[in-house]
Amino acid sequence: MTVNDYALVTGASGFLGSAVVRQALARGWRVRALVRATSPRANLDGLPVEVIEGDMRDPSALTSAMRGVRYLFHVAADYRLWAPDPEEIVRTNVDGTMAVMEAAQEAGVERVVYTSSVATLRVAGASAPVDETAAMTPHEAIGAYKRSKVLAERVVERMVAERGLPAVIVNPSTPIGPRDVRPTPTGRIIVEAATGKIPAFVETGLNLVHVDDVAAGHFQALERGRIGERYILGGDDVMLQQMLRDIADLCGRRPPTVQLPRWPLYPLAHAAEAVARITRKEPFVTVDGLHMSKYRMFFRSDKARQELGYQPRPYIDGLRDALDWFREAGYLR
Repeated sequence: MTVNDYALVTGASGFLGSAVVRQALARGWRVRALVRATSPRANLDGLPVEVIEGDMRDPSALTSAMRGVRYLFHVAADYRLWAPDPEEIVRTNVDGTMAVMEAAQEAGVERVVYTSSVATLRVAGASAPVDETAAMTPHEAIGAYKRSKVLAERVVERMVAERGLPAVIVNPSTPIGPRDVRPTPTGRIIVEAATGKIPAFVETGLNLVHVDDVAAGHFQALERGRIGERYILGGDDVMLQQMLRDIADLCGRRPPTVQLPRWPLYPLAHAAEAVARITRKEPFVTVDGLHMSKYRMFFRSDKARQELGYQPRPYIDGLRDALDWFREAGYLR
């Protein structure tokens, strides 16, 4: 990077986006952040970042944001498992990604790292952790969020193949750690468990990784990734029961021991969504979430380790950092 070069981070005020911003600043880079007018800015407070206010579907905002940009990290996404209008999630993630990539090409951006998700990978029927070859089709995706990420990933792949877009794709698993302001669906689980509000669990598993390791993986992908390739940025495969037990241990609480079958929870999820349509607040239990919990969302990061030098720390460090941050930020009252 020269003194006049910028790295642009979309979604820069969010959980993962702000971690990418911090990694760029630590490297001495000039950073520009594209942030929606309605997004909280706490994660950018005190950071020497040029903020461009605008939506990723706004052509004028994108033109301003891309000016002088050498590297683009497209991290922004609508990460909700439920919305009053599910198609709004699809429009934001698919149309927004296309608009950002087109603007990057028009501006002559040298290299792009696109943040996809392991939500684009097929775990149904898998007997072992899956890798990048387990690509999902849109009709296989459960819920609007997963479908939107599959469609957006296909947009980027198509632009790489047909238009020469210089993009590398990264597929984070489930980040945890500090600055989860919103919080994310997984952050909500951590907060609820830490405050003793999860008395039981269903049998499911997920892959957990420190958010700062995922951010570091973005830069390893920028520097060493192959154009058009996908790289899973994951951590440890953990059963939900184990995660809740670890949270309890770190908080000095008794862990939940009751395992619930899923079928009685579906009426509860439908009722929670009905209430959410009135309150406009995302429900803690959703029908799509229950569907997804039928599968162990376990993944392999071998390709990223071998090609990028990706080295995530143990997931328990991310859990500890998340709890410390939630405690200091007042979420665990």
